[in-house]
Amino acid sequence: MAGDASEPPGGPPPPADTAAAAESPGPAAQPSRGRRGLWSATLPGCWGALLFACLSFTPSLLPRGGILQGLICGINAALGYAAGVLVARMGRAFADREPRPPRRRSWTGFLISAVILFGLFFGFGQYWQYEIRRLMGVTDYSVPLAVASPLVAALVFCLLLLTARGIRGLYRRLVRLLRHWIGPRAASAVGWTAVAALVWAIVTGVLLDGLVGLANQSFSLRDTTTEEGAHRPTTTLRSGGPGSLVPWDSLGLQGRNFTGTGPSVSAIGQFTGRPAKEPIRSYAGLASSDDAESRAAQAVADLTRQGGFQRKNLLVVTTTGSGWVDPAAVDSFEYLSGGDSATIATQYSYLPSWLSYLVDQSKAREAGRALFDAVYDSWSKLPPDRRPRLFVAGESLGSFGGETAFSGEYDLRNRTAGTVFAGPPAFNTLFREFSDHRDAGSPEAQPVYKDGRTVRFANDPAAQIPPADRPWNGSRVLYLMHPSDPIVWWSPHLVHSEPDWIGQHPGNDVLEQMVWLPLVTFWQVTADLPFAADVPRGHGHTYTTEYVDAWNAVMRPPDVTAQNLSRLKDIIAAEK
Repeated sequence: MAGDASEPPGGPPPPADTAAAAESPGPAAQPSRGRRGLWSATLPGCWGALLFACLSFTPSLLPRGGILQGLICGINAALGYAAGVLVARMGRAFADREPRPPRRRSWTGFLISAVILFGLFFGFGQYWQYEIRRLMGVTDYSVPLAVASPLVAALVFCLLLLTARGIRGLYRRLVRLLRHWIGPRAASAVGWTAVAALVWAIVTGVLLDGLVGLANQSFSLRDTTTEEGAHRPTTTLRSGGPGSLVPWDSLGLQGRNFTGTGPSVSAIGQFTGRPAKEPIRSYAGLASSDDAESRAAQAVADLTRQGGFQRKNLLVVTTTGSGWVDPAAVDSFEYLSGGDSATIATQYSYLPSWLSYLVDQSKAREAGRALFDAVYDSWSKLPPDRRPRLFVAGESLGSFGGETAFSGEYDLRNRTAGTVFAGPPAFNTLFREFSDHRDAGSPEAQPVYKDGRTVRFANDPAAQIPPADRPWNGSRVLYLMHPSDPIVWWSPHLVHSEPDWIGQHPGNDVLEQMVWLPLVTFWQVTADLPFAADVPRGHGHTYTTEYVDAWNAVMRPPDVTAQNLSRLKDIIAAEK
């Protein structure tokens, strides 16, 4: 934040401080000798804070509660204060003048405007939130928390302002100390470098690394537990069961959920109306082996023991976060294959999905490539007429890891029988390539790539998957992506550039009133990320019954009717 204190004659100008103003303080605080008090404020900064605070009530992708709205509003206000200070400082630099105290009536005008503008945007914000909840069928809403959001915003704003001014104070003290040994300009440069390095070390080394370390320790303990409903398999066709090469205790929490649950032979037979097979599930946890390659090799060895390569359909899943495999994805696959299937997966982290999303991208990449390569190595050695159909799946960070085994569209088509990736993050290499090079005229929210010859995108796979009038032969690659899924649309580029998906029709569950605003939209979508799955199915990052239609389109099972698909959706929804 910018300080407005005068330097001694001949000294360097004060640094631009992004949260303290370079204007004179308001009437409530009168600092001496040009130095502001801790709680002083500047008029340009306050106008910027008001503008950004009001804009924080504009809609984003998901409904927001009062606490989250207050957090976003407070962060936006701090950014607006910094922007107001910076603009004022630049204006004075071009006009070549010193700061001038604003007239008292300027503060009066600001206070009146603040009450009116903030009240209007607060009211519009509640209406927009109501519309978003209506689109998604969300009924949970707390009036007291909504009313308290301005108080939360004020608290967050003050904390950020005080933090920035504390950093500025540290810089000034360091510069005064350095001037005893070096010149004023050198002291200023060294002081800023040292303070910036200290802040960076605290944020990345102490806060981020400490948070990740604490989370890793906490979730590694949780990984030793077993959830209710997951039971050690009594069949030889599951990892952790009799004769398994992977011990039950080494599978981890999500691995035990994966192999210890799932549709029974009778349930599959009842759905298909004919005799079914028991599905095979192979899994290796973090405790099963030391690295991604050895875990993949162990899981493939167990898959071979189970007879997985003798099944008609073989599915390779890259997990998300703590090793989670979406049961809706695998159960749908097993029902539609009549149980004549095998699924294999491995764990690469203890952390939950949202934290893995931030820090475990390299592990997801390594795990996805290692697992598919190990499966493909054994699969490719089989006689062509005895190979199972090889499918690939992944959700969220799992789609990122699953993509890394392939170089592009032709590689996906030549080495798989079909692929389903759900909720792909915007940084996915292939997803980004397919979307950025989409056919002219197709929207980013549902792009068309190369006339849809191999790769297609669906918001709702129950409807026609565009382009419906073009052939979709051979291997089919399908991306599931809800218009309201922040995992799909979040990008650092939201800070400074408008994405196509906002300028175009954003989707059926996204308000058309959503507009792109520099900085503001970035923080709004960022705040949506931790709550992406806390919405009803069919919205946000919640993919469930969509897998039924997705696998039906990719696998093309014979004799499956619309009534069958409807019944299966009811089954998957009930299990979820």
